[in-house]
Amino acid sequence: MGAILLDIEGTVSDKRFVAETLFPFARKRIKTFVQDHAREGEVAAALSLMRTKTGKPDARAAEIGAELEHWIDQDKKEEPLKSLQGMIWKEGYDSGELVSHIYADVPPAFERWRAAGKRIAIFSSGSVGAQKLLFSHTALGDLTPYFSGYFDLSTGPKFEAASYAKIAKALDHQPSDIHFYSDAPREVEAALAAGLVATLVERDGAIEASPSFRRIQDFTGE
Repeated sequence: MGAILLDIEGTVSDKRFVAETLFPFARKRIKTFVQDHAREGEVAAALSLMRTKTGKPDARAAEIGAELEHWIDQDKKEEPLKSLQGMIWKEGYDSGELVSHIYADVPPAFERWRAAGKRIAIFSSGSVGAQKLLFSHTALGDLTPYFSGYFDLSTGPKFEAASYAKIAKALDHQPSDIHFYSDAPREVEAALAAGLVATLVERDGAIEASPSFRRIQDFTGE
């Protein structure tokens, strides 16, 4: 039967939705958000991790908020930032201000894969919470019933083969029974190194990468 493992940005969702909608939404609110919720459990834990990562154990919430803004500008893939972004996005989704973009060819592919008995999972730099929010608030409806697993950077970096080996073990499949799709050549390379089948997704035109990579423009034939 096997499994399908998917990247999000540039693969199933337009990367412009993330860059032009989600990131600005979080950046505009993050400094105020951490100040208003600094003593609350998940936020406090993220701030504690920020203090450790920045080497500033006594930093106030406002100072950390400014650093988080800087991290968003740099597109850093750091766990405390991703966690806090997810909390802010939740407020946006709950209020209806945010509605996720998913390519129209994706849900039919989900249907085909499910009918074939394949499990479907996500591996993204966004937190698991943010992944669930994105797929449960799409313009095409709630897509979360299709998924058997969600993996984020707590699993490991997306450019390291060991991360894909861990996912294969978590899904209880041999690596060769998992097909990974991404628009990032280094991710495809890492997945292949771990023994997965992998395909480069070229939504916006040709991507410079190894000529040996399998490539698709969308999921119509998958």
